[in-house]
Amino acid sequence: MAFTNSTKPVCLLILSLLIQSVLSFPRASHSDPNGTLTRDVCIIGGGSSGTYSAIRLQQLGLSVALIETQDRLGGHVNTFVDSSTNQSFDYGVISFDNISVVTDYFAHFDIPLTSAGFSGGASSTVNFEDGSSVPASNVSQTAIFAAFEAYQSQLAQYPYLTTGWQDLPSTLPDDFLLSWGDFIQKYNLSAAAFLISTLLQGIGNILVQPTLYIFKYLNAQTVQNILTNGFLTTANHNNQGLYNKALAELGSNALISSNVTKITRSDTGVEVTVSTPSGIQQIQASKLVIAIQPKLSSLSPFLDLDDQEQSLFSQFNNSYYWDSVILNSGIPDNVSLSNVNPSNPYGIPSMPGIYSISAEPVEGTNALWYSSPNNISDEEVKADILTTLGRIKTGQGYPSPNGTVEFATFNSHAPFELTVSVDAIKNGFYQQLASLQGKRNTWWTGATWQGAHDSSVIWNYTEYEVLPKITGSTSN
Repeated sequence: MAFTNSTKPVCLLILSLLIQSVLSFPRASHSDPNGTLTRDVCIIGGGSSGTYSAIRLQQLGLSVALIETQDRLGGHVNTFVDSSTNQSFDYGVISFDNISVVTDYFAHFDIPLTSAGFSGGASSTVNFEDGSSVPASNVSQTAIFAAFEAYQSQLAQYPYLTTGWQDLPSTLPDDFLLSWGDFIQKYNLSAAAFLISTLLQGIGNILVQPTLYIFKYLNAQTVQNILTNGFLTTANHNNQGLYNKALAELGSNALISSNVTKITRSDTGVEVTVSTPSGIQQIQASKLVIAIQPKLSSLSPFLDLDDQEQSLFSQFNNSYYWDSVILNSGIPDNVSLSNVNPSNPYGIPSMPGIYSISAEPVEGTNALWYSSPNNISDEEVKADILTTLGRIKTGQGYPSPNGTVEFATFNSHAPFELTVSVDAIKNGFYQQLASLQGKRNTWWTGATWQGAHDSSVIWNYTEYEVLPKITGSTSN
C-alpha cells in the first residue's frame, strides 16, 4: 500500500510512477443497457473487513461493488459526535495494533494516529447487582503483568494461530479444548483473569469458553500491546472518519442502505440482486466476497448455500453485545465504574449485564457496554440498563440527575462471537470451514474467519490470506 522510491534519474522515476498509476487504476466497470453493473468483485457487508477488502481490491486494480445495509460504512465502529461542540469519542472500535497494515491504511486516507495508551481499569469498582462498592483489587500490577507474560509464553507455542484457521493441525493440543476457567487454574493466570474478561467483552460466559477461542481473540499482538502500551487510535478520536473517507473514495461503487435479495453462484461468476433506495440493481461479478457473519439466519434469505455450507454454518452459536451512550445517568462527571461481582470467580460479573460505564470527554455523557450469552431483545437490554443504573445511584448515594436517563445512541452488534461445540472443534470443524475459501468463486472474511473481533488482525488476515487468492487464483 505504501511505496518508497529509491534515488534514480528523474526520467526513470517519472516512468516508474506512470507504470504504478496504470497498474493501480481500477479496471473499467460498466453497465449494460438493462442497468446491470459488471464488476470484478462484489462484496457483501461494509463493516471492517468488507470496507478494507473493497478499498484494497480497488487499489490493486479490480473493479468492485460493495453492498451495505446501513446508511454508513464501519460496522462495529461507533463514534459519538456532540452536535454542539463537534467533540467526538469512540465507544465501538477504540484502538488498533501498531502494524503496517493498520498504519498504511490510515496513511492512505491521511488520518493521523496516536498512542491509545492502556488503562488498568475504571476508577471505581462497584457490584452492579446491588450497587455496593467493592474494595479495589489487591492484585499488584507486577502480578498482572507476570500472568500476561505466562499467558504469552503459552500462546507462543502455537504460531499458526496468528491468522485464520487454515494452519490448524488435525490433532489439536489438549489445552485448546480446556475451558478457559480450567486453563487459568492449570497455568496460574488468576491475577490477569478479571482484566482479560474486560478485554474480551461480548464473548459470552468467558470461563466456560474453550481456550482455543481465547487464544484467537487475545492474540500475540494484543498481548504485546498490553505489555508495552502499544495500542493506536485516531488523533481526533473519530474512527468513523476512516470509513467516511472510504465511502467517499468508493463513490457509487458502494451501495449503502441497500439489501441483497438474491445471489446465484456458478462456475463462471456470480449474479447479485440488490434492493437499493433507488430501486432494484443487478450486479454481475467474477468473484464474491462475503464479509458478514456466516449465520444461516443472515445468509439463507439470499445466498444459494450448498450442503457443506449449510452443515457448517448451522453449527454456529453466538453471543450478543451492545454498546450505548447515555445522558443524565446520575453518575458524577469524571467517574467511571467497573462491574465487579465479589461472589463470582475472579470477580467477573454475571451476564447478561453491563461490563462497565465510562466517563467520556463530552460533558454529561457516559458510554456503556452490555453483553448476554443468550438472545434478549433490545427493549429488555434497555430496561435492564435503567434498572441497574437505579441500583448504582441508590447504592452509591448519587443525587438524582437533572432529567431522566436518555439513550443518545444504542447499538446491537449481534450476532457477535460465533462458536461451535468442543466436539465440533475436535472433529475438524475449522479445517472444513477454511476449505470453503474460493469455492464457487466465493471468498469469506471477517471476525469468524480470523477468530477475533479485532479490526487490526482482520485486516491483516484479509491482506495476506484472502486478497492474494482473489487477485491471483481462479475459482476452485
